[in-house]
Amino acid sequence: MASGGSGCTATAGAAALLSLVFLWLLQASAGAGAGADCHFPAVFNFGDSNSDTGGLSAAFGAAPPPNGRTFFGMPAGRYCDGRLVIDFIAENLGIPYLSAYLNSVGSNFSQGANFATAGSTISRQNTSLFLSGFSPISLDVQSWEFEQFINRSQFVYNNKGGIYRELLPKAEYFSQALYTFDIGQNDITAGYFANMTTDQVIASIPELMERLTSIIKNVHELGGRNFWIHSTGPIGCLPYALIHRPDIAAVKDKVGCSVTYNKVAQLFNQRLKETVARLRKTYPDAAFTYVDVYAAKYKLISQASKLGNACTMAYLCCVVSWRKLRLAFLSAGFDDALLTCCGHDAGPYNFDPKVGCGGKVLVKGKWVVLGKSCDDPSRRVSWDGVHFTEAANKFVFDQIVGGGLSDPPVPLRQACRSKGQ
Repeated sequence: MASGGSGCTATAGAAALLSLVFLWLLQASAGAGAGADCHFPAVFNFGDSNSDTGGLSAAFGAAPPPNGRTFFGMPAGRYCDGRLVIDFIAENLGIPYLSAYLNSVGSNFSQGANFATAGSTISRQNTSLFLSGFSPISLDVQSWEFEQFINRSQFVYNNKGGIYRELLPKAEYFSQALYTFDIGQNDITAGYFANMTTDQVIASIPELMERLTSIIKNVHELGGRNFWIHSTGPIGCLPYALIHRPDIAAVKDKVGCSVTYNKVAQLFNQRLKETVARLRKTYPDAAFTYVDVYAAKYKLISQASKLGNACTMAYLCCVVSWRKLRLAFLSAGFDDALLTCCGHDAGPYNFDPKVGCGGKVLVKGKWVVLGKSCDDPSRRVSWDGVHFTEAANKFVFDQIVGGGLSDPPVPLRQACRSKGQ
């Protein structure tokens, strides 16, 4: 549990605040200086539920409340209480939150589009969403959607004009945009959930890398030049994986995460990093950045209580006006990193695979919500046993945005600078 009442001294608190102010000022001066930022005019995202902003909700039924409660105040197509890492990426780049390609109402694609859908995989799933829980919109389908999007959007932009020029991207944006990929987690769990052995799951990784390479090649041929590719996270720390295959989860590390699941995830990431390196050599005209999201997520999970101490963790909210700089110093604490916020406490980790977040049961002719949210999602890492909370997503974003976990080590805003590195 977090030690929120640990009693930091005034001196320590003041020192922490001054350090944060100094860091903010350095970042501000750097951003206003050399002009090395890439100024991406758009973002096109491919992935699964870790970055889905409404794709699955548009196609197979909306994510129910209390999803979206923290930031949007209502369900917003995300399996989270608020924003995802891709939302923080959009904020950082100064573009609107990405509309899901499949969302036909109220979407604005002028600065990008999101092709990710929850449950998506790199490989094609020879089953249905209703039987397996995995989306039929695999990564190759997302790439076909992207190609269709280019063709249709440019035809409409050029031939119909009017309001469409405010809702669709300019032609040059496709070569200038940032292309983000966050996918692979479901390929590993799909194998295990189909009762594959660990050796069989590992044996499938080379084919996954071949498929990913082929799809990125297609995106490159369609004009993509700047790629920001996330590794998969520590799957063995997710309650749904721990419960679904208890045999695989039997051996745990000191944090309580499955050793086997995480070793496979790390092997996947090793092969992914090698794949990105090969792509960099094959396409020297493009920038490829591999981002070690695994390290950021495992740091949060393994050090949640430490990071939750008010002496070592804070949010710095800065509002600059003509006359003053206002600072708000707010403590942020995490408690049990494996305890689900939104779920049903019939099982361990406050997670019941039969009753998801927002899930209802029929009691005496009335629908009763069993999958309820905890009181304070900001103190939890896991939102629903599968996905992170907004607070956890923000922590992960803060870890990766500066480039310290990237190969090559370039910040997000300078991801176009990694060509030839």
